Amino acid sequence: MIPLLEKLRFLYQPYVLLIVSLSYMIAEVGHFMIGVTSKATAKDLHYGDISCQFNNTDLAVADIPIHCESVNESSSCAELSVNGTPYCEWTYNGLGIDYQILAGPSFIAVYTIMGVILGIVADKYNRVWSLSICTLVLSLAIILSGAVKEYWQLVVLRLLLAAGEAGCNPMATGLLSDIFPENKRGLVMSIFNWGIYGGYGIDFPIGRYIPKLDLWGLGWRVCYYGAGIVGLIITFLMAFTVKEPERKAIGEESTRAIATIGQEQGQSNKDNSKDWKSLLQPRVIILCLAASIRHTGGLCFAYNCDLYYQMYFPHVDLGWWLFIVTFGIGSIGVVVGGVVSDKFVAKMGIRSRVAVLAISQLCATPGAFGSVYAEPTWAMITLGISYFFAEMWFGIVFAILVEIIPLSMRSTAVGVFLFVMNNIGGNLPILVDPISKMIGYRESLYIFYVGAYLLSSVMFLGTMFMMDTPYQRKEPKDRGHENGAFTLERIGNNGAISVESSKFEYEGDSEYEGDSEYEGDSRYEGDSEYEGDSEYEGNSEYEGDSEYEGDREYEGDSEYEGDSEYEGNSEYEGVAPLETLKPNLSLINQTLVTIRVNLLLAKIPQVPAENRTLDP
Repeated sequence: MIPLLEKLRFLYQPYVLLIVSLSYMIAEVGHFMIGVTSKATAKDLHYGDISCQFNNTDLAVADIPIHCESVNESSSCAELSVNGTPYCEWTYNGLGIDYQILAGPSFIAVYTIMGVILGIVADKYNRVWSLSICTLVLSLAIILSGAVKEYWQLVVLRLLLAAGEAGCNPMATGLLSDIFPENKRGLVMSIFNWGIYGGYGIDFPIGRYIPKLDLWGLGWRVCYYGAGIVGLIITFLMAFTVKEPERKAIGEESTRAIATIGQEQGQSNKDNSKDWKSLLQPRVIILCLAASIRHTGGLCFAYNCDLYYQMYFPHVDLGWWLFIVTFGIGSIGVVVGGVVSDKFVAKMGIRSRVAVLAISQLCATPGAFGSVYAEPTWAMITLGISYFFAEMWFGIVFAILVEIIPLSMRSTAVGVFLFVMNNIGGNLPILVDPISKMIGYRESLYIFYVGAYLLSSVMFLGTMFMMDTPYQRKEPKDRGHENGAFTLERIGNNGAISVESSKFEYEGDSEYEGDSEYEGDSRYEGDSEYEGDSEYEGNSEYEGDSEYEGDREYEGDSEYEGDSEYEGNSEYEGVAPLETLKPNLSLINQTLVTIRVNLLLAKIPQVPAENRTLDP
């Protein structure tokens, strides 16, 4: 059995990705289910607006003399008929401020706060068990949502659902970042965030067609029961088959890993304060605001698209089309965005991911406009084009975030990021209802849906120029050649010698790390030979054919900070700290030149004084 498990070990990473993605997908099924079942739920629980609505799908639009939505009174609505058959009804339409509160603020209020709290929990405790508990909570909330009898009960369970879902993204993001390497991270995060589009897309056929079947007389409630049971199964698999991985430094932080290895305990508080300050970087703030605007557009369409198409095209069944576009094309866009950003990140660095964000949202804007402006056929075509580009963004945003935030703050940063993003993006769509009553439902979507796409693309573009240039690890320079500290240009038959000035260079651009150690056993090497057991300055020995490279460059991104403290426990073996060496470099140069010249002169055959001349 064990050899078989060893052979299947390569499947573990994809398995973990599958489990956490399914967990997120079930959370999103519960999150967006209310938008698709709102009409049936509103009729049962009696909330939201009441209007005249089309209720006879056997009639074509051409057969209807007066459109139902144009009637504003119940008595007039009941009188609309064709050949004595009424085709309109005065009932709850699932819209109104009650629905907008249920879909947005009631969910976001808890989701954002718990996202920060659970992000901190994920940085300190076992993420697998924490994520399993969150999945259990949200699954129970979904099941209980199917059993509600009052509107307020549904609101309370939406709060509980939000608390459970809040931990999915920060915990899973940190978990997957430690399991997968950087060159796969964009794709992995995109696949994980596919759970949003998977859950949202599945909601359309589930919420539209299952209630009509009225299984066991439960109507829309069956949708919630089924989704919650699947969530319980995923909870069991996650808790007992997934292991907590080792936490790793990634992205920009890995290039500075030497600065964090071996630090003294006394520096921990100072380091933690620096980690918290990383959340206030201008690039993080602008990235968060851009993501918030983009999230506004996405949630605005998610909460309103099904109701919008039912209102404007009640005679056309778009349930399966919406499923294909959101689940199919949206999922493809998510994966393509991750692959593209991973391919370019090696060449352009982290800027490539932000560039993909800006370009993709700009390309999605015309399609978003067409999906609201056009008739059903062209609306679905343009929506598909828009979704392909638009849905590249979510996974890439979090791939960027975990690469510019220190390890100790990674899950916390995701939680804070989601807090801001969801407070802005989750609450602004509530303005759709009052704006739509002023200028129209379609026109309000132009502002909050199409306009948000365009504005976010501009903000992502600005963020790109705030990102650091790609880090490139320099190759060590050739150290096998003569040091240029001095040269003997000519040693003629007459013993003429010309000594050039020292070329020992201390490069101004190079920065030295306070934690680096200069070993006492290092050997200064040169062509001249200094043989024997004598020692020069401490433990350093000038030996045999070794070479001392004066032009050697100290390379890398490590920084020698002037305010660094050399703790009592730090050991600099054989050589004094670097700041004491800097003033003595010229003295060291002169000493080395003198030693080398003397050693070489000792080997030159003696020439009578009367025949010895200096070459001018």
